[in-house]
Amino acid sequence: MTETTENPRGPAEDPIKVMVVDDHPMWRDAVARDLAESGFEVVATAGDGDQAVRRAKAAAPDVLVLDLNLPAKPGVQVCKEVVAADPALRVLVLSASGEHADVLEAVKSGATGYLLKSASTGELQDAVRRTAVGDPVFTPGLAGLVLGEYRRLASEPASAPDTDEPKAPRLTDRETEVLRLVAKGLSYKQIAERLVISHRTVQNHVQNTLGKLQLHNRVELVRYAIERGLDDE
Repeated sequence: MTETTENPRGPAEDPIKVMVVDDHPMWRDAVARDLAESGFEVVATAGDGDQAVRRAKAAAPDVLVLDLNLPAKPGVQVCKEVVAADPALRVLVLSASGEHADVLEAVKSGATGYLLKSASTGELQDAVRRTAVGDPVFTPGLAGLVLGEYRRLASEPASAPDTDEPKAPRLTDRETEVLRLVAKGLSYKQIAERLVISHRTVQNHVQNTLGKLQLHNRVELVRYAIERGLDDE
């Protein structure tokens, strides 16, 4: 994979800080070692859910590599709590389960990506790099599942509108263009290539759009776009 050597942060920037959470010591240590040897800064590890929440708050990683099957507190609950405490934290689920229900629950809990444990070391490294900059990363076949769920959610009847609700803020043409491509399931890198702009510029447009719309994550952003039919344009 050509992307495994790419560092979206640029060569002069600090290494990506990673925390690894898994209840199997040998697996946890192996993943942490592989990431450290490939240039990531492993700031913490944890073996159960409660420990993961405490250490994530103390270590402030950029990316949390998280198993779902944990003692004390399940991985999806860990994901909810750490993202609520620090919305800038990205969560990459690394799980043995490819069950659709597990994938969707993880994404709804705030995970940016979902990778199966059958992934290679290079695929994991690439996924951590992309997760750190906000790209959705999924084991092949799962991205379509997640986008389908976005569409299902968007088709559900909305609650009655609040007559006092302020008018939706106006997005720029470029922000709307980026939002439409996000709703179609494109990664930030794919959007950058299609619009001939930098990966960082795409990130900035997404962050500006989230702020204007008072949304918190990509899940809410995609639902907003699909509700307005932007994915069909």
